[in-house]
Amino acid sequence: MTSFFSLVKWLFKAAIFFTLFAFALNNQADVTVHFFFGYHWTSPLVMVVLISFAGGLLLGILGMVPRWWHQRRQARRHAAPLPAAAQAPAPAEETLTHGL
Repeated sequence: MTSFFSLVKWLFKAAIFFTLFAFALNNQADVTVHFFFGYHWTSPLVMVVLISFAGGLLLGILGMVPRWWHQRRQARRHAAPLPAAAQAPAPAEETLTHGL
């Protein structure tokens, strides 16, 4: 059963790859991207789409970095061991009830 699912997963990945490959082959026409002050850039459409996707991915990662740092600081703060004087003494065994 496991080999069946790995085969299905492999076929799904192959279908995605060939779909994107066909998209790249069908979009090789040159496009012009116009910037400010009369600057422009001419490149195949598939490159413009790829660079736009990579730029969006990079901006998304950079937008998440401050939150990651904040969460790491909180995790380190909570994971630090307490000093021996601040730890509560363990309860005695006879006070623990387990419902029996």
